[in-house]
Amino acid sequence: MTLTHLNPASLHTNPAFSQGVLVTGGSLLVVGGQNGTDKEGQLVSSDLGDQTKQALRNVLAVLAEAGADASHVARLGVYLAAGADAGVSYASAFDIWGANPAAVTVLTVHSFARPGVLVEIEALALVPETL
Repeated sequence: MTLTHLNPASLHTNPAFSQGVLVTGGSLLVVGGQNGTDKEGQLVSSDLGDQTKQALRNVLAVLAEAGADASHVARLGVYLAAGADAGVSYASAFDIWGANPAAVTVLTVHSFARPGVLVEIEALALVPETL
């Protein structure tokens, strides 16, 4: 299994993400959008940072179920509620996600289906074939 991080010299380099990730030698795991909800489905907080941390914990739980972790993620999609401060989400994400520079797309959306949700995070990961 190999994830090759691509950062062409002609593009801006950022230690928090890769411009592209080449995925070879494993199975694709698609992690559906995760919100800042606990096991009972309740929002953990009305705070963006808290919701971001919980959403990432939920992504990590799905990864672990498949025998993967953050280092196996090729792409993260982060959806923020309109008006949410992306800087708050980024800062809190590092606490949970660590230095795993997946290719990242961050979008602002008008609203989520569930009231009070401020962030939703999805992932594409490569699971090692040894499972």
